[in-house]
Parts: sequence; structure tokens; C-alpha cells
Amino acid sequence: MIKAVIGGRTYCEKSSARVTIWNEYVAEKENAEVAAVYPKGIHLAIADGLAPYGFQIQTATLEQPEHGLTSYVLDHTDVLIWWGHLAHEQVSDEVVERIYERVLDGMGLIVLHSAHFSKLFKKLMGTTCNLKWREAEERERIWVVDPAHPIASGIGEYIELEHEEMYGEFFDIPAPDELIFVGWFQGGEVFRSGCAFYRRQGKIFYFQPGHETHPTYYNKDILRVIANAVCWAASPHGAAPVFGNAAPLEQLHRSSHISGI
Repeated sequence: MIKAVIGGRTYCEKSSARVTIWNEYVAEKENAEVAAVYPKGIHLAIADGLAPYGFQIQTATLEQPEHGLTSYVLDHTDVLIWWGHLAHEQVSDEVVERIYERVLDGMGLIVLHSAHFSKLFKKLMGTTCNLKWREAEERERIWVVDPAHPIASGIGEYIELEHEEMYGEFFDIPAPDELIFVGWFQGGEVFRSGCAFYRRQGKIFYFQPGHETHPTYYNKDILRVIANAVCWAASPHGAAPVFGNAAPLEQLHRSSHISGI
């Protein structure tokens, strides 16, 4: 294992993880305000921010064949990071199914901000994943409610963002297997901002901050959380299950007393 040391302290135990960062890459090309914040795209901003951690990083976008998420790419991905907003319905059902199966088989998944409404996340959660929202340039304070969790490693009591889009409860998701962060917004709402889930062998982390008109993905603490989540999600959860017609573990003896014999 190669350890990534940032600021003199170790946060990641598996910095050699193979990471694919997926971004629909639509708003940056259609909205000048978004392009001003992320001129190279959100995916490349995240890639640059994660580079010091030593991950093997590649990116993919909606416009590529198979959205850049071919079977080969997914088979060589330990953790998939997903950002989407405007084009959820343009994502192929076939690609969604392919990713879904890979997650169940142990590929980690990090779902960012408005990707809560992606086909993939809704399929994995089995709910609408709906929520309250408001764009009002509000301050957000993201409180660490599970400081012992590895995803919170290196983070203080909270992360404060000067401006962020408000996401509020009720958030229509299953109860998280682990709740790591709770966000508070200037307007008074709270939100389950950092939620971990287990689906068969796969680990999933949903992280709320990241509205496209705010420089959230340049914030060192936000990037640290994402890096921690990559390290947490990179290892499959549990042993691979065996399905189908199975041979007996113990010797079976036929009985002569079976009715009809």
C-alpha cells in the first residue's frame, strides 16, 4: 500500500486506487457563469484536486460513446465518482444497468450533489431521492456527526462554505447505513449531507455540496472528504456471494422411507 500524506498527516491508506470521475459536462458548456467557475469542467477540477493523493485518475463525460463508461473502463475502476444535474434522462439505461451491476460486485461509488437524482442513485436506493432545494447564496456549515468514520478523517468539527445551494429535508432516501455529515443552512434547514450505504459488495457515499456556480470543488476540506471516501469505497464490502444450484456441504443419504417408495 502507498500512503498519501497531505499536510504531514496520513489520510489515505490506498492511494493507488483506480478512480474514474464522471461528469455530464453540460452546464459548463451552456452557462457562462458555470464556465467561469469551472473552465475545464467539474470533472477536471475534481481530478486536479485529488491528484496529490496519488490515485490513478481518468475522466469520462456524457458525450463520449457509452458515456465513456464501457465495460473495459468499469472493469478497471475501483471507485466511480458521479456528478450530474441537467442530463439525467440522457444517460443510457444500458450503461446505468452496467454500473449498477459493478457496484453490487464491489466497485465503490461516490455520488455528488445533484447526482442524487440520477437514474443510477435512484436505482440503488429504491426511492425517489427527492428533496427540498433553494438557490440563495447561503452559508452552509457541514457538521461532522461521526468523527470516527474514515471518511471524516482529518476534518475538524465542521466544514463551512460561504455559498452553497440549499438542500433540505425531507430527503427521500432509505435510512443511511452510516450518517457522517449533517449540513445546516443559513435559512434554517438541515440536511443529511454525507451518507454511506452498503449494497451487496459495493460501498456508496452520497455527498451533498457541489453546486455548479460555486467553487466548492476547490475547497481543500471538500476534496479531502472525497479522497477519504475513495479510500473507504475502494475495497469491496464482504465476500463475493455464490448464487444458483449448489452442491451439498455434507453427504446426503437417500431414505428408503420416502413416501411412495
